[in-house]
Amino acid sequence: MNVGRALADAQPRVFWLDRPERPDPLPPLSADISADLLVVGGGYSGLWAALQAKQDDPGRDVVLIEAGTCGWAASGRNGGFCAASLTHGLANGAARFPAEIATLETLGQANLDALLATIALFDIRCDVERTGEIELATEPHHVAELASGAALARRHGHDVLVLGRDEVRAEVDSPTYLGGVWHRDRTVMLDPARLAWGLRDACLSQGVRIFEHTRVTRLARAGAGVLAWCGPAGSVRAGGVVLAANAFPPLLRRLRNYVVPVYDYALVTRPLTAGELASIGWRHRQGLADSGNQFHYYRLTADNRILFGGYDAVYHFGNRMAPSLSRDAPTYATLARHFFETFPQLSDVTFTHRWGGVVDTCARFCAFFGTALGGRLAYATGFTGLGVGATRFGARVALDLLSGAPTPLTTLDFVRSRPVPFPPEPLRSLVINATRRSMAYADAHEGRRNLWLRTLDRFGLGFDS
Repeated sequence: MNVGRALADAQPRVFWLDRPERPDPLPPLSADISADLLVVGGGYSGLWAALQAKQDDPGRDVVLIEAGTCGWAASGRNGGFCAASLTHGLANGAARFPAEIATLETLGQANLDALLATIALFDIRCDVERTGEIELATEPHHVAELASGAALARRHGHDVLVLGRDEVRAEVDSPTYLGGVWHRDRTVMLDPARLAWGLRDACLSQGVRIFEHTRVTRLARAGAGVLAWCGPAGSVRAGGVVLAANAFPPLLRRLRNYVVPVYDYALVTRPLTAGELASIGWRHRQGLADSGNQFHYYRLTADNRILFGGYDAVYHFGNRMAPSLSRDAPTYATLARHFFETFPQLSDVTFTHRWGGVVDTCARFCAFFGTALGGRLAYATGFTGLGVGATRFGARVALDLLSGAPTPLTTLDFVRSRPVPFPPEPLRSLVINATRRSMAYADAHEGRRNLWLRTLDRFGLGFDS
């Protein structure tokens, strides 16, 4: 297949959001109001915070403010991999929080179970599939790395199955696969936009007041609470605030050096025919991800399209964000080429959608937490691409922090510690781009980490999407 021809009709729209059932926007704020709790941000973090706050106390007056529409950003643009891990994978968690990793794994599974229970309680129809995920070896050195990871997972009670070349190709047939590990119990696949819209509906059903197309421009202490300015639209005076802006420019100056916005991109094919689907197998519909530093993630949608994303993680100087940066023709071409290398038997397949979005990346690859404004504001941010499930936990932590009383969650080192900050510009761009080049070099040289990556490893630093 000619890559240009395969992409010719791909629309620059997010597949998940390009739906007739996309809800109409809610009215913006148009007055000065007050509330017990203000949530800033209508992605997963904010929606989970608002919903759990009402479940904790149905009489609590909760207001949620969203600059766009709920779920329009990362929450509606991701691959729909919903994992139990709170730490961006067991290996990352075990390396960074060895004394707590068993507890964090238990909390992560409980969080996923509670998330699925909420989906059932509110009848959120987001196409949940309990398929698990296969980590794929596409280079010889990946095989041993995956075997080591599988052994670690088994020690923590995970249901994993190590697959040889023939076994993995019996699951999903690609000439690039040399082996794999099927994690069968701690990842579900779902429709991310429908989850966000369902959480929005659940919040509204519980009495949360949501104002869309309203931007909070400033937060400040005001008496015993916080005042949020929303430009000429009005303001919100609240007893406490959960800040859930994630990758977007933070309203807290202290967060600007801890989180960087990284652009990630994806393609979606037309629906596969029965014959095309049979040619690759994929009967168990697992989520798939290869093991490179620059990795691809891919999965089947409910109507048997293939979503194929990842590989490039693009940072722009000065934490720059703009709508135009969500479109990247060279990256789309790279993804399409890699798609056809992965599935040469699908040479006649074309793409219908292409898009990008911003991931909130921090140096430890997983969320961190904190308070500000004298304890009247709490936040959880830095999920680094694995937030579909972990944002529910992060929202729970933020609410616990806002209460001011110690809880089993707020006393965890995972919650109390912070990542290493990114340096200021222009050093920030130099560091990030040097890391990207070094990761690409490692992928091309049997995984060997050069001096730069080894130095970052020593200091617990990283860059990922």
